[in-house]
Amino acid sequence: MKILLIFSLFQPEPNHLKGLAYARQIAREGHSIQVLTGFPNYPDGKVYKGYKLKWRMRELMDGIEVIRVVHYPSHDRSGMRRFINYFSFALAASSIGLFSVRRPDVIHVCQGSPTLMMPAILLKILYRVPIVLDIQDLWPESVISSGMFNVPGGLWVLHLWCRFTYAVSNKIIVLSSGYKALLEKRGVHRDKIEIVYNWCDESSIENLQRNENVGVIFGLHDKFNVVFAGTMGKVQALDAVLDAADLIKTELPGVQLVFVGGGVDLPKLMNSASSRNLTNVVFIPRQPASEISKILAFADVLLIHLRGDLLGRIGIPQKTQAYLASGKPIIVAVDGEAAEIVKAAHAGISCMPEDSAAIASAIRQLYAMPVVEREVMGKNGQRYYHENFSFMKGVTKMINIYQKSL
Repeated sequence: MKILLIFSLFQPEPNHLKGLAYARQIAREGHSIQVLTGFPNYPDGKVYKGYKLKWRMRELMDGIEVIRVVHYPSHDRSGMRRFINYFSFALAASSIGLFSVRRPDVIHVCQGSPTLMMPAILLKILYRVPIVLDIQDLWPESVISSGMFNVPGGLWVLHLWCRFTYAVSNKIIVLSSGYKALLEKRGVHRDKIEIVYNWCDESSIENLQRNENVGVIFGLHDKFNVVFAGTMGKVQALDAVLDAADLIKTELPGVQLVFVGGGVDLPKLMNSASSRNLTNVVFIPRQPASEISKILAFADVLLIHLRGDLLGRIGIPQKTQAYLASGKPIIVAVDGEAAEIVKAAHAGISCMPEDSAAIASAIRQLYAMPVVEREVMGKNGQRYYHENFSFMKGVTKMINIYQKSL
């Protein structure tokens, strides 16, 4: 098969899910791959060193042909600038990109913004080929949850566009059974929807090894580290986690909460921790993917937290799979499928989101637990990951879906 991947993020941006490693593996399975994407600028909205915005750029990455088209780079809190970012790429991909790719057998759109479907639909009309729509962010719920889109009547238009994209897709991939159930309620036939659970960057997350210099630099030695790694935005609602830190700071002086990453809420969280003198809270700046594992190696417990809304209930945060694969016990403060997974794996403790007392209680439980019991939890999670979410299981299922869409 000749497969065209239309992605908003691609290497060297941090995209371990369906990025370069995925494209390479599809090629190893005997298929031809092209990637249509933009210029790398995530997460700071600045084009990466070594790249320069131009109308079009062809790049060969480990044997994979990557076609980049011009767009407006932005990932800040401005809803308008974020819209221009999405729409400018869709417009360029629908014009410059349309005549830069060869005729595919299957178009795979990894969404991202629903505007990514614009070039796919035009290519489908031009070449009469199927579209596989891969829904990673459920719209319009994602934009509502972020609070970045408040154009009068805009949500109604967005909702109609999303329904149209579902209709013109030949197959729709979702990351959870909750997503599938919601799409069925919106009239999408269940036979069109396939669940493909996300995987993680297995090479960097397994067999974690401590680097003593990292422990010294970030103050992780001789502490019971509860680590949250990832984006810190409105959806993560991490104020409740700071409240939990406040509740235990005197009672459990050996425990510290470690936040690794960035996001629009990071300055607010740092100011809150400072003003409340939360000496048991540590913030570590966003790290390259290759460095995250060195920090996770010092984690005694890993934390998942999402706001208690619809998306939190029906989605599965990508860090769920990474945490399971890491072999560390997990606190999952999510009211939904992610909590069910951790329970089924016997890999940690679940509690309600945005409930600081419940989060503090879960930390107390794991802190008091014998080390060997926490190690068993971690091994349970690792085993469950390989049985249900591994990279090769996902790739095999994706190839089957491509074939079924023809």
